[in-house]
Amino acid sequence: MIAASRDLPFPLAIVCLVLIRGYRPLPTSQVPGTYTMSPQTTRESFVVRENDYPDDEVTATPIPQSKVSPHGQKTEKCKYNPCLESQIPCTELAASTGCLCPGFTLHNVRPQPPSLTSVTWNGSEVIVQWCAPYSHVTAFNVTVGGEQRQTFGKSRRNGGVGDIEHISEVCVMAVNDAGHSQGSCSMFKPRDRSLPLTVGLIGGALGFLLLLLLAVLLWRRRRQRKQQASISLHNTTETQ
Repeated sequence: MIAASRDLPFPLAIVCLVLIRGYRPLPTSQVPGTYTMSPQTTRESFVVRENDYPDDEVTATPIPQSKVSPHGQKTEKCKYNPCLESQIPCTELAASTGCLCPGFTLHNVRPQPPSLTSVTWNGSEVIVQWCAPYSHVTAFNVTVGGEQRQTFGKSRRNGGVGDIEHISEVCVMAVNDAGHSQGSCSMFKPRDRSLPLTVGLIGGALGFLLLLLLAVLLWRRRRQRKQQASISLHNTTETQ
């Protein structure tokens, strides 16, 4: 067979050899120093098993992300109390120190309403107190019974509105370039100011009655003494 194959053309001899020996995959050549990975080996080589590393090596420690201000420091809330007077505006604090300021509306947006905290009588006039909104504010208006009563500066948080004689609704509104906010209101009921006068009159009348009673008692006591003295003198005269 081998001698006959020599007489055949070279390509035909190759075909005959393949048919006789059957198909066998040719061995792949491997370059020294390299390693061929099968698909299974490739998939498993990227799987990290818990037993491959100690516990202290596979545990991930989250790194907290802290906000940093443009000044290179960690940001904190601005030390701003909207209910205190004569404070530096929160926006200025944020610009100068890099602190976090609550969201303020801009000057071209109508401000949020302030928070009216109290309406009290201090003996001479009515005092109104409020807390500023987190908005750009240029002034505060106070109305009594729907009528404008007083206007205060943006740093003020209280003010007197004079005397209120009748039950009235007192409101405070924030104002800026875009307009004014809705009012924060409370009903004020004035005290009965005739009560002190009534108490004074009653006290004076009771004092007068007490003095009159004391005077009557003294007069009666003196009269009794005079009668006793006259009786004693009369008895002495008769004895003599």
